[in-house]
Amino acid sequence: MRFGILGGTFDPPHFGHLLLAEAARTQLKLDRVLWVVTAHPPHKWDNDLSPLADRLAMVEAAISGEPAYEISRVDIDRPGLHWAADTVRLLAKQFPHDALIYLMGGDSLRDLPTWGRPMEFLLYCSLGVLRRPGDAIDLSALEQKLPGLAAKVEFIEAAPLAVASHEIRRRLQQGESISGLVPEPVARLIQARRLYR
Repeated sequence: MRFGILGGTFDPPHFGHLLLAEAARTQLKLDRVLWVVTAHPPHKWDNDLSPLADRLAMVEAAISGEPAYEISRVDIDRPGLHWAADTVRLLAKQFPHDALIYLMGGDSLRDLPTWGRPMEFLLYCSLGVLRRPGDAIDLSALEQKLPGLAAKVEFIEAAPLAVASHEIRRRLQQGESISGLVPEPVARLIQARRLYR
């Protein structure tokens, strides 16, 4: 089987996440998309994240009704900081006979050389990269820093969707509408739990 891995804090999950997951599922012929909710990402350690229980509930609401999507607890049920290299290593042990495709945007691909242990990360997975129109990605330059990277990249084409979790949080804090930015079940949960107020 082919598993897509979509990691993030999902604070909150929005239509941009769903767009990437669905474009990847169809274009890369994925059997499942694992939504890896990160408890404590190293690059956001100082940020005020919403409680994990709330973020998990929002992801569950966002993906309910889609049988090809499931939540993975690989970054929840272990202590400490969670590096992507450790996440994919553990998933490779969990699914030893399956292909793992880590899903990311073009900006994350450009930043990959700065990740913790990127060569180890690439041992366990290939990459599904969402390329936005006009997005210039110099694979040959990245290949010089991470030999073998180019052969592991599959591009995903999708229409741009200008939505970001930080903008949704800002809108909610200012009392502005988030209509059209998050699925309706997520919006209802945010309202019921009075998140981001």
